[in-house]
Parts: sequence; structure tokens; C-alpha cells
Amino acid sequence: MQSATGGPPASPSALPVGPPGAASLPQTSALPRTDDTAFGNAVHDIWLAVTTGDPDDALPAFFPQKAYLQVKAVGNPAADWDERLWYDFTLDLAAVHKLVPRDATLVKVIVPAQYTRWIGPGACYNNVGYWNVPGARVVYQAGGVTRSFGIASFISWRGDWYLVHLGAEVRSSAYGIVDDPEVGEGVPGPPGGC
Repeated sequence: MQSATGGPPASPSALPVGPPGAASLPQTSALPRTDDTAFGNAVHDIWLAVTTGDPDDALPAFFPQKAYLQVKAVGNPAADWDERLWYDFTLDLAAVHKLVPRDATLVKVIVPAQYTRWIGPGACYNNVGYWNVPGARVVYQAGGVTRSFGIASFISWRGDWYLVHLGAEVRSSAYGIVDDPEVGEGVPGPPGGC
């Protein structure tokens, strides 16, 4: 198959989530939406990473490091982002990638709006607050069967949702976690988290 320009078909690529440079700007209290282009792009990028197994495909949808440097009140937030957040994501993504068949198609992502809450400065080792929503569900079909897995947590930056924990917020060692894989859509939640 060839593209309209005569070359090979274009490979899917990641899409931008927030505006360029937004991660360097101060946080706002704007509540993110799940029916806008930014969230649609985030879902696209997460699903692309799930199907390719390449964590870099999800980088635009992942909580930006520059924003994390503003949020976290820990000794070395850049190292924490690299060595904990991003590293854990790569492990979880590898586990999800093994679970989801190649022929799977994304149906939807369910975000439980009823669990959305503002995490203020001082909570969860934060300098700056953000919106948090735990327990989203990625629903897909493979071989005529609807299946799903969870997203442990999305958090906001300047009015856009970003993935911050795929499989689990906390783990006892370095291994990938698939959050609540189910046949069917599963149940979003539970509430809580940082």
C-alpha cells in the first residue's frame, strides 16, 4: 500500500498535548476536559505507545519534566522524574504491551470525573497544586472481545490532563504492573491517590 504521495504509508506518530513551552509556565487551576483536542491527542499517544511498545510515543502525553520540577518539593525532582516516574512508566508500558494483542483496536478511555480532586500545595510533597483523577480505564477490542486495563493516575498542568502513573503509583521493586486488566470495560476507580 502507498500513501497519496506515492511513497510508503505514513507511520502513526505522537501528537502534541499541551501548547509548546507550557511546561515552563506557571500552573493554573483550570480544570482539564476530556472532550477536547488535547485529551484526544493524549489518548492517541498512549494507545500508540501501547501498540508499538515504544514509551517515547507517549512522551507528549506524559507529565512534562519541566512542570514536574515546579510541582515537586523533593531533593532532586529531575532525577525523581527520570528514575522513578518515567522509569516506572517504561516498565508498566512493557507489561501492557505484552498483554494487548497486535490486532487490538482502541474503543475509548473512561475517565471517572466523580473522582477528580484538587491536590493542593503541601500535599504529596508538592510545591504547586494540580488536578488528579485516578482509575481511568482504557477499553479496547481484540478478536471480537472487549477488554480493558486501568490508568492509575492522570494529573493536570495548565488545564490539560497528562498521564503520570500507568500501572501503579507505588511499587515495592522494579517491575511492570498492568492496572486491573479485565474482560469488558471494568470499573473505573477507586478514588484517592496523589
